[in-house]
Amino acid sequence: MVSVENLVLKYGARTALDGVSFEVREREIFGVLGPNGGGKSTLFKVLSTMLAPASGWARVAGFDVARQAAEVRRRIGVVFQSQSLDRKLTVEENLRAQGHLYGLRGRALAERMEEVLSRLGLTDRRKELVESLSGGLRRRVEIAKGLLHRPAVLLMDEPSTGLDPGARRELWRYIEELRQTQGITVLLTTHLLDEADRCDRLALLHEGRLVAAGTPAELKARIGGDVVVFEVADAEEMRPRLEARMGVRAAARNGSLRVEIGNGHRFIAEVVEAFPGAIQSVALHKPTLEDVFLDETGAAL
Repeated sequence: MVSVENLVLKYGARTALDGVSFEVREREIFGVLGPNGGGKSTLFKVLSTMLAPASGWARVAGFDVARQAAEVRRRIGVVFQSQSLDRKLTVEENLRAQGHLYGLRGRALAERMEEVLSRLGLTDRRKELVESLSGGLRRRVEIAKGLLHRPAVLLMDEPSTGLDPGARRELWRYIEELRQTQGITVLLTTHLLDEADRCDRLALLHEGRLVAAGTPAELKARIGGDVVVFEVADAEEMRPRLEARMGVRAAARNGSLRVEIGNGHRFIAEVVEAFPGAIQSVALHKPTLEDVFLDETGAAL
């Protein structure tokens, strides 16, 4: 449904996207995970036809985003990171204005509006001003706008921006319902780990480069075992001693030592015994997407 091949885009001397390639399957919820400034929003702008790539290509629903932009726009719904609603208009008035942009009028527009209002639980809010709605409800109106013309692909840039955890869960319930009931394909950008974990597959983007791709489970399996983090007085001084004594590879970061290893509980006991008094505190957890990103890039999300 979405194909990206060797995509490159530059802002002057700075390369924002550097040879990015991936594919999104039909009816898939696909996430692009990375820190702010990593290239996610630039990729979003290319896929939504707002920017043309310097080289490479991207296709949405079989149409090239640069050479067939009008055809792409007919087939995508877009939810921007910053709100695109008119706060002084009602929910209904915002949807009607959106429909007019797509050439919808009369009964056809009225039926589409009823459909999206009902599907997103907004029917009883249709006459309310957008400025009176909560952040979660405004996000739903944004999605309703994006779905009004029945797109094949819904593009969402940081969809949970500004939402509290409850509203975020509610938003994801609607995204998953859309996939099930309408067969829509969703591509979203995010820097939130819990949001990324909900995606069917992910692409990890760092400094404009795709560093890894796969399901959340597949990405975490690259690390395997446990992740152990030791707090010590001097991580840089302690790292070579720990590596030499225990035969492991450790990463020093923010005053702590991070080790990926199986049987983490046993390893902790061995390190505490080998370096009495040197370990200030210890943490043990199974690999997360944060660990995967750190392992692939050396940087934190």
